[in-house]
Amino acid sequence: MEHDQDEYQKLVSMMSSPRVEIDNTASSTATVVSVNNARNSVKLLDTVRVLTDLDLTIQKGYISFDGCWFLDVFHVTDERGYKLLDPVLLSHIEHSIVVGEISSTEDGATGLMALELTGVDRPGLLSEVCAVLQDLKCNVVEAKMWTHNARIACLIFVNNHHSGLIPTALADRRPCILTRLRKVLCGSAAKATVVSSSPTLTHSDRRLHQLMFRDRGDDEASSSSSSHSKPSVSVQSLAERGYSVVNVQCLDRPKLLFDVVCTLTDMDYDVFHGKFGVDADRAFQEFYIRRMDGSMLSSETERQRVIHCVQAAIERRASEGVRLALSMPDRRGLLAEVTRVFRENGLMIRSVEIATKNGEAKDEFCVTDISGRLPDSGTVNAVIELIGEGHLIKLTEQSRNVHSGEA
Repeated sequence: MEHDQDEYQKLVSMMSSPRVEIDNTASSTATVVSVNNARNSVKLLDTVRVLTDLDLTIQKGYISFDGCWFLDVFHVTDERGYKLLDPVLLSHIEHSIVVGEISSTEDGATGLMALELTGVDRPGLLSEVCAVLQDLKCNVVEAKMWTHNARIACLIFVNNHHSGLIPTALADRRPCILTRLRKVLCGSAAKATVVSSSPTLTHSDRRLHQLMFRDRGDDEASSSSSSHSKPSVSVQSLAERGYSVVNVQCLDRPKLLFDVVCTLTDMDYDVFHGKFGVDADRAFQEFYIRRMDGSMLSSETERQRVIHCVQAAIERRASEGVRLALSMPDRRGLLAEVTRVFRENGLMIRSVEIATKNGEAKDEFCVTDISGRLPDSGTVNAVIELIGEGHLIKLTEQSRNVHSGEA
């Protein structure tokens, strides 16, 4: 009897785990990754996340459901547009999709205190946050911040300046840390939270989407977007088949598919069918969705909410501004110093990604002037000179009508 139960559990596990096929012969221009299993939208999101986290470009694909089984097909290339030929990478992709996450030998966020911040954005806000953390002997090891519609969402991972760990003294000062951060954020809607002392958190990009979605200050796409660059999102009813159909057309960019699927999933919709691709620099996506209970969208209010939330999700990552990359040996107070230089020279940080690896700070900033426009080149050059030309470099200058990437 016990043997039969073991065999049954193995069968259940096999049926619930996705089957992955990777084919380099089906297409002349891309590697075709096929995933099929009895899954829901969370599994679809996991697959898209694995592919985008490996910096792969999804050229096109489709999602199909036959009543009990899903088939998801993705045509992918590397960052240079080539097929994936490295057998180690192919094996890594297959394993990561099956387990639902990127496997890694790195320690990740072990031993770090995780902070979540949301509130109203303003010039110099990140600089003030970094200064408070430095004063409280908190060392920023990793961080990611997005801004949209004058709102901010930020994830910050910190440890102690001296030990590199979270001693009892730092853990005991959590109330003080949160009080100081809330004062910096200001406003009745501002939030600062300690998530965990040894976090195993939701994927950081997904968490930022969730924070902005729950903040409710980001339900609508930016009114400042031009008609040319504003994402076109529509929701139609297909009553005879019991689906609501979401159509997206916008300028292509990296991680676009992830952002749309993530938003639909976190709004509690299942994706049953879909197709996505790119024509020149335009991305086209179509998804047949239902609520988790199997019903269609029921009102115009709900339809408009989906439209606004998908538009906002597309716009958050596509910040207008100049992208700057910082690479230099990490030291105490470095981030506070760099962000102070930005603030004192009139640069507003629209998004940021902070990483510390092997004692090196590897940071990327997207900055504008105070009014939200592209900053003057003279100002950018002056900031680069102040921080050090060998450490801070200009990557790109991105306005809302310039994008490149994936479907």
